[in-house]
Amino acid sequence: MKETIIHTEDIFDGRVVHLKVHDVELPDGNVSKREIVHHGGAAAVVATDKDNRVLLVKQYRLPAGKVMWEIPAGTLEPNESPQVCATRELQEEAGYKPLDLIDLHGIHPAPGYTTEFIHIYWSKEQVKSELKQDKDEFVESEWKTIAEALDMIEQGDITDSKTIVGILRVARELKI
Repeated sequence: MKETIIHTEDIFDGRVVHLKVHDVELPDGNVSKREIVHHGGAAAVVATDKDNRVLLVKQYRLPAGKVMWEIPAGTLEPNESPQVCATRELQEEAGYKPLDLIDLHGIHPAPGYTTEFIHIYWSKEQVKSELKQDKDEFVESEWKTIAEALDMIEQGDITDSKTIVGILRVARELKI
């Protein structure tokens, strides 16, 4: 079932993504095109406290055209480990430094057109530790109970895939 790349055309080379069009040989020998957004990956953190609250951030997302609730997350810098990225993003977006990072594995949010993989971690304990937010980011954070977050998912108020996966994984671990 494997496809083999036989030719690649670079279309766009940006700061975060690179668009390429690949000619691929299909398993039956025919040739087809694949438009692929190459992405360096990301990391996200489900931060919870002893009261089973989860830290959510909200920010405007231009592609979705609305303010979205998400777990803190961001793009990996070149040669940056996912753990370092997750720690940095939690500090920048919410003002907390995780004291632990439990690997919840991760997700391919849209494997039909992007190489992006998001590493998802769970932090059960954090300390206040702020880093300056990126100049182009306007983010607010808020603690919600996991039950409230699950209700937000069911009501369609949380539609971000990494957030849904992370919260569901933690809720399952906590048997909520």
